[in-house]
Amino acid sequence: MQTPILILGAGPAGGAVALGLIRLGYQVVIIGQPRPFDAVEGISERVVEGLKGAGFKRALQAIREPSARNATWNGASNSANTERLINRRVLDAGIWQDLLEAGVSCIDARISKVQHTEAGVEVTVQYPDEGATQTLQGAFLVEARGRAAPSAGLKRFRGSETVSLLQYWQGPATPAQSAAVSFEDGWAWFAMTEQGKRYLQLTFDVATANLPPKAALGHFCTERLLQIPQAAPFMADAKPVGEPHARTSTPILCEEAVGDRWIRVGDAAMAVDPLSGNGIFQAMSSALQAPAVINTLLKSPQNAELAKQFHQSRVTALFYRFARIGRDFYRMEEQWQNRSFWHTRHHWPDDQPMHVATTFDQFEVKTMPVVQSGEIKAVDVVVTPDQPLGIWHLGGIELAPVVSAVKNRQPGESIQGAIARLKLEPPQERSILSWIRSLGSN
Repeated sequence: MQTPILILGAGPAGGAVALGLIRLGYQVVIIGQPRPFDAVEGISERVVEGLKGAGFKRALQAIREPSARNATWNGASNSANTERLINRRVLDAGIWQDLLEAGVSCIDARISKVQHTEAGVEVTVQYPDEGATQTLQGAFLVEARGRAAPSAGLKRFRGSETVSLLQYWQGPATPAQSAAVSFEDGWAWFAMTEQGKRYLQLTFDVATANLPPKAALGHFCTERLLQIPQAAPFMADAKPVGEPHARTSTPILCEEAVGDRWIRVGDAAMAVDPLSGNGIFQAMSSALQAPAVINTLLKSPQNAELAKQFHQSRVTALFYRFARIGRDFYRMEEQWQNRSFWHTRHHWPDDQPMHVATTFDQFEVKTMPVVQSGEIKAVDVVVTPDQPLGIWHLGGIELAPVVSAVKNRQPGESIQGAIARLKLEPPQERSILSWIRSLGSN
């Protein structure tokens, strides 16, 4: 009997890895529990497409139709955008059902101990009802418990220390809507569902927030919300329910996200500021590549270093990409540039631009790791200042032969003549020539 791969955490990231491994023929056991508090999140259309691409079906039923979203930033309001509000408990329940239907063994239990062995991993779980424990043997471990995942002594890079306070309110039934608002010491996100439940979240800098003791957080949140005019529609005819939940939203990059018999994915590998509303998309970005990395580590150990390089480099690149997107969005808020919250985030993680203008002359052909037929393999790709991890295909056309042909053309030979020697189909040839000319080459 095949020793299973054990996945800790049954959210979108862990679920995406499980479905990918099942398609590769592995036996998978996933261990998770429902989140301890209710939460609503706003997601974009690319999150929906990401969930579809990963193979989720039941989970998609938890996603509502787009609803109105208002943004007030730098003193200007914009209501042109929409977002989809999702109840995370309902979404996670749909993911669980998708996994069961795909043949994943799903265990509802608390993880009490993780121990790595020469053969793989041992995970001890405790079942919630009877309190009994069980030790599971696995050939490989996937850590997908999000920000709650233990650091395990791994080196991590942290961004601006940030905390979010989520307070629930209940009011009458109302059309679903959401809003994002900047204020002097942070920013807020508000949402209300058709059932009248309101989710009011405030995000602060940990060092300067001056938060009161836990017992006084409810009063603190209400007082701060009353100072934000855009919160009024979400508080209208409503009352707070229960106590606020405090959650860290500090950006964290795990600088050791993969080993010979383990891998970290999703927020356990890199968690970026949720400002963009694409937390699930960010989490799945590193999870979708993990099955090929795991497959390589288990079946082609001679390529283990290549697979580990592939995963870590992409986790790091994704982290900085999303971090710079957040930085540029923070920089759009200019009213409180000297306040600690905003000043720090205007300059983190660095001052490098999101995109670097490049010309064809700067393109290089290098051998880099890519996903090919469910494994990580080394192939020739095109590396640019803006794409240091390389571009393999463009519109289904391998770019390395194209760039090599153009750069190594005979004296007096035109770019079109060099491309013609590749014997592409006419539409592909026209597409490639158009692309090269758009980069300033003739």
